[in-house]
Amino acid sequence: MSTAILYIRVSTDEQAIKGYSQRYQREHLEQYCISNNIDVIDIIFEDYSAKNFERPAWKVLMTELRLKKCQRPNFLLFTRWDRFSRNVGDAYYVISQLYKMGISPQAIDQKLDLSVPENKIILSVYLATSEAENDRRSMNVKEGIHKAKEEGRWTAHIPLGYVAILLPDNKRGILPKEPESTLIKRAFDMVLERTKSVKAIYDQLEGNLKCSINTFRRILRNPLYCGKIFVPEFKEQNAHLTNGLHKGIVDESKFMKVQGILKKKPARLKEAIMMST
Repeated sequence: MSTAILYIRVSTDEQAIKGYSQRYQREHLEQYCISNNIDVIDIIFEDYSAKNFERPAWKVLMTELRLKKCQRPNFLLFTRWDRFSRNVGDAYYVISQLYKMGISPQAIDQKLDLSVPENKIILSVYLATSEAENDRRSMNVKEGIHKAKEEGRWTAHIPLGYVAILLPDNKRGILPKEPESTLIKRAFDMVLERTKSVKAIYDQLEGNLKCSINTFRRILRNPLYCGKIFVPEFKEQNAHLTNGLHKGIVDESKFMKVQGILKKKPARLKEAIMMST
């Protein structure tokens, strides 16, 4: 009787959609093995992206397969090729490794006899389609974040001194939060007084602000706190600042005066682009 290891993979955002749930894959693979008189010797569950093979369960599996030569299965079975990989180059390399160990990888819903040269072309289509889908999803996310920043939306974690709110368009926004916002405003005022170093100001406020000295220094240089959003370089567009939808804790004039003090020379708003990164 032939033997097989079942490889069941989903990533977090694929759970229970498009038939990718672990339960569905397991039942489908087990039924296939029963129908084809294949003995299942192990089932591997993976909750990780297939953009490469740096996956926890996969790495453990490959280590065990290399060590246990006498217990290697005839097949490594999965439902579709995108469960195995979404990277063409990596997939071909790993397939060759498995064949060298006498293991035939096979997608039961997209069966291919890879000893037939023409079938390798079909395999490349399956894999390239998955890779392109991954790339498109990643690009859409990047474009979405860029668009949100251009609109003046804060897209990262909630910064110190602010709290998350729901805007009228049902999208997330931020609003100054007390007492932190008042303390941050006080920090800018203390820098303008020129009587204490940044470290001394931090030491005085640390107990209430509850942040590291590095975070404190970044706050003093971040245009967010004067109502601006930093938009990184994207495609052919240079990095720049845009007006944020949130309310600044300090006004732009005070922010720029502080930048001049911190740099020991007059500052311009566009210089804050580099300061905020």
